[in-house]
Amino acid sequence: MNFVIFVNGLLLLGMGALMGLTALAFSATRGIFLEAAIILLFTGGCLCLASGAHMERLHRLHSFILTSSAWVVAASAGALPLWLWRLSPTDAFFEAMSGITTTGSTVITGLDGIEPGILMWRAILQWIGGVGFIIVGIAILPIMRVGGMQLFQTESSERGEKAFASAAHFASATIWVYLGITGLCILAYAAGGMTEFEAITHAFATVSTGGYSTSDASFGHFDSAYLQWMGTVFMLAGALPFAWYIRVLHRRVIRSEQVQGLVSMLVVVVLLLTAWRVLSGGQPILESLRLVAFNVVSVVTTTGFATADYTTWGPVAAVAFFLLTFIGGCTGSTAGGAKMMRWIVCIRSVNAQMKRVGYPSGVFTPRYEKRAIEPDVESGVTTFFVLYSATIFAIVVVLDLYGLDFSTSISGAVTAVANVGPGIGDIIGPAGNFAPLPDGAKWTLAFGMYAGRLEMLTVYVLFMPRFWAALS
Repeated sequence: MNFVIFVNGLLLLGMGALMGLTALAFSATRGIFLEAAIILLFTGGCLCLASGAHMERLHRLHSFILTSSAWVVAASAGALPLWLWRLSPTDAFFEAMSGITTTGSTVITGLDGIEPGILMWRAILQWIGGVGFIIVGIAILPIMRVGGMQLFQTESSERGEKAFASAAHFASATIWVYLGITGLCILAYAAGGMTEFEAITHAFATVSTGGYSTSDASFGHFDSAYLQWMGTVFMLAGALPFAWYIRVLHRRVIRSEQVQGLVSMLVVVVLLLTAWRVLSGGQPILESLRLVAFNVVSVVTTTGFATADYTTWGPVAAVAFFLLTFIGGCTGSTAGGAKMMRWIVCIRSVNAQMKRVGYPSGVFTPRYEKRAIEPDVESGVTTFFVLYSATIFAIVVVLDLYGLDFSTSISGAVTAVANVGPGIGDIIGPAGNFAPLPDGAKWTLAFGMYAGRLEMLTVYVLFMPRFWAALS
């Protein structure tokens, strides 16, 4: 446990350092960030010293505690300057948890007139949350065998990452790719007319698939076809596996079933919804294609940017976008949701089981990336979907008890657990935000973001007495 405490102390020190840099860059909120930085640097230093500041072998069960605690610590630290600024403790924690999990749901209104330091801090939270989850998804979750993630470990390690023998080297390569894509996104946005500040904050929110904007109108604030197409491209870039980028760069191996599946699905959905808008509403083809592509990719990649209130496009579009929130991006990316790899495994496992029922004497083995899907992977994916559905159902019930209407409850639960951002309806839809919700509902949704981001089992295993007994 000393190692867990030590790492969380380092996390606080890192957050404090980032706040110090933010204080230096933005004079209007300098006092707020300096005060928060001092508190975190002192607390983080004390934790490191109390732990003995020594490294020890990380027990597999300790990985669950470390991963789960790190996100709570990061969200609590990230909330500190927001609370010192003007938000209530509930709103500050909700905003920070939404940022660090790259969900993008917000309780802040009047974004266009808010101090730049606060807007930048929200973007920084999403950016570090995005890269943090990539590292966790690549290095930790496969070891913990959470939700079938051991399949991703096989996919990553045996298809071109042998040049990165250690986890540290692989994490370093991932961070460089992340920095590279972020830099390209900043340049693309700046070339399209965004200010330097807007380009940086929106690039952070785009590549991390977070979705925090500097305007209440979200990405729709920029009435530019070029910027919206660039946003579509880089949202998709953030939702692709970063191990795949490394494989392409070092081995020129492009094929990936989950990449192919995600891109194919997006193309089909975009074309169908574009055709529906053109045929049913007489909308211009190119404008419809742009609007549909941006918003579909935003929802599927769990970014949460919006250029239009797609809930006003009619019932077909509203239902389609609600269903798209369940998809998610690729495993090993910044995106949330159920992930394309799991959907592929689930579909192929169901297909194999149906064949076994029809042909009892036959041998039908589901495969992924030309490899047989092991039974423990299938059970892991099944467990994930059960916990995923149960969590959504439980949150819907709690939100209903707070008096929220059904569309707000169900879409709020799904968007929180899938880390999408906006929901459906007048309150939390693309044109609204989460500020009007009761405090209890915000805490419930914050837990949904947390559990969804950490793949369910990582969090729920901590509630089992047997888990703690195994540590003793």
